[in-house]
Amino acid sequence: MHREKTTVHRENRARDGDNDAPDQSRDERRGLSVNEKRGRVPNILIVGGGYVGMYTALGLRRRLRRGQAQVTVVDPRSYMTYQPFLPEASAGALEPRHVVVPLRRVLRGCRVITGRVTSIAHEAKTVRIEPEEGASYELSYDILVVALGSIARTLPIPGLADVGIGFKQVEEAIALRNHVLDRLDIAASTTDEAARRRALTFVFVGGGFAGAEALGELENLTQYAVRKYYPEISQRDLRWVLVDAADRILPEVGDEMGVYTVEELSKRGIEVRLKTFLESCVDGHVVLSKGKPFDADTIVWTAGVKANPVLADSDLPLDERGRVSCAATMRVVGHDDAWAAGDNAAVPDLTAADPGEVCAPNAQHAVRQAKLLAKNIVAALNGQQPKEYRHKYVGSVASLGLYRGVAHVYGVKVKGFPAWFMHRTYHMSKMPTFNRKMRVLVDWTMAWFFRREVVSLGRMRVPREEFRRAATPKT
Repeated sequence: MHREKTTVHRENRARDGDNDAPDQSRDERRGLSVNEKRGRVPNILIVGGGYVGMYTALGLRRRLRRGQAQVTVVDPRSYMTYQPFLPEASAGALEPRHVVVPLRRVLRGCRVITGRVTSIAHEAKTVRIEPEEGASYELSYDILVVALGSIARTLPIPGLADVGIGFKQVEEAIALRNHVLDRLDIAASTTDEAARRRALTFVFVGGGFAGAEALGELENLTQYAVRKYYPEISQRDLRWVLVDAADRILPEVGDEMGVYTVEELSKRGIEVRLKTFLESCVDGHVVLSKGKPFDADTIVWTAGVKANPVLADSDLPLDERGRVSCAATMRVVGHDDAWAAGDNAAVPDLTAADPGEVCAPNAQHAVRQAKLLAKNIVAALNGQQPKEYRHKYVGSVASLGLYRGVAHVYGVKVKGFPAWFMHRTYHMSKMPTFNRKMRVLVDWTMAWFFRREVVSLGRMRVPREEFRRAATPKT
């Protein structure tokens, strides 16, 4: 019996690594942090639940040992939005719920807080959180991950804040779809010619991916709707205007594909105004730097993005554009316990010819940075060296409506249906979770057999209006 106990003891010692070098402690060999040895689990706080925040949390959950750290994600929304699919959601090609991923469902084992971070005090290791309801409060952490992303970059243009519509969130995309279809109903039902022209005029400011893709999809939708269901409206009555201050659109796909895009949109009757600025849009009266003023009920702003302004209320080092200054490992400069990635991070681009270049704020970098970021954080917790982020930009794909697109990938230029197919295939592969991939695929498959849904649910914005009227006594 004594011999059996001795044998078991030796086996346990071998399994635990007691036969390693005598000067190395057991905790060190197991990679335990100081907090773990003291019995305290460190809290990794991820500020932002977008693509970077969600995938970083997923990677940490998979790689962290049980009890090694607690992961907390804070975001104003309880879901992650896959923004490249917003144009198709706005056109009705995809169900809105299928382009978002519920954080609580995917991040099991992580703490999810639905609230807005209003300030970051990294020296004190605290952030201030403003929940949807109730008083704001402070939350402490041990390790910080900044994944706040970006917001629309707006300008102080008269009227823009009152009548402009953004296009970065799923609620904006669906509101825009409802609004556009509402305009068709108004135009088909009014006898006021001025109101009719105004309702059928749609202006998009910004010729990047968001602007060109959203305009292309929605113009395609309205052409279909008018042809099938609105005999009172001629397709020539629709007026679509794309405004951009640059001398080309979609610069990411190259000059040649940019020129093709302008030609393709122009063939569809879309007015492309290059080297043109929006000067005013008070009450929908659009004044451009070139051409005559006109009225429009729909003004969509997609003219670029900027780092989340919350960073300005923090003690983290920022670059001239308000992004967190990072090393190539995505560690915040001067801080071993803070990390950042995505649109709000200035991560050096090690593949660029200019050593001072940083990674562009786009989905291609965000996808890859998020996966490496989780590995680097775990490596640091285990006392290992994090790896530097290195990715050479391979090109871009863009959809211009159903069966139309442009692409410039690995030096190969593609347009028309093949580019549109490449766009769908690429983003299907990057869509988070198998569940959402299958739902998107089902949506696309059903679209082959059934007509588009052309219905506005704009009144959902005021769901109590009818009840209010019924409950209000007449005077």
